[in-house]
Amino acid sequence: GGSGASAAAAASTRPRAAAGTLAVRGLGVRFGGLVAVDGVSLEARTGQITGLIGPNGAGKTTTLNACSGVLRPTNGKISFGGHDISRRGQAVRARLGIGRTFQQMELFDSMTVRENVALGAEGGFAGASPLSHFLSSGRQRNLVRQRAEEAIRLCELEDVAESLAGALSTGLRRRVELARGLAGPFRVLLLDEPSSGLDRAETSRFGETLQRVVRDRGIGILLVEHDMALVNEICDHIHVLDFGRPVFDGTPDEVMASPLVRAAYLGGDAVETVARQPVREVVS
Repeated sequence: GGSGASAAAAASTRPRAAAGTLAVRGLGVRFGGLVAVDGVSLEARTGQITGLIGPNGAGKTTTLNACSGVLRPTNGKISFGGHDISRRGQAVRARLGIGRTFQQMELFDSMTVRENVALGAEGGFAGASPLSHFLSSGRQRNLVRQRAEEAIRLCELEDVAESLAGALSTGLRRRVELARGLAGPFRVLLLDEPSSGLDRAETSRFGETLQRVVRDRGIGILLVEHDMALVNEICDHIHVLDFGRPVFDGTPDEVMASPLVRAAYLGGDAVETVARQPVREVVS
């Protein structure tokens, strides 16, 4: 009857989100005899920011590397939009819509901000054919320009668009790197420690940028981050790893209230950060 029709109508408004879910099931990664990741399962959905936290050596970056195709998983399954991509390389995953930034920024210092960001858009067209870089049509060039401009606007970089990337502060460089990812046709972005090297004000502004981008573009973000205040401010859901294993997952409030999470951080360099974030403060 009517309820079936309304359910169908509701479902029809959600295909983009479903198509863009990055799902990890029972992920295991070994380096020789060392088990770096053991049994990690998580979902990063479009329209949300999903946090991945844990002490140093917990397996966060390894998990991100497996998601982006830098590393082959030893076991488990990674799928995107319902398609198994566990054995697919980085280029295929990028074409499907998974973008990645690294702890070490890879901007071209001698190019302007606008040129750096445009590279992200061009990467989406390169596809399997490097020739298309040289043979790009006028239409493609216009699209690259439009995407770059939109990403520059989203990341509030208009004032420095003509500046050389090498002359920018770390905070601005982080936003340029994010803009380059946003200029590509990505549906889920994997960000590795994006607040690294930023002061409190820059970190807060970067967090606001991420939230605006997710709201305006509907993309998903999987965020590996050591800054607990930032994670609490912007994440919809958080997964906690310790020694390569999942310890806990939930909303920021649930994570901060969890004795398990506090125990995982004890002895790690993040324990003071957690201690400085009283649960009642987070909930308010």
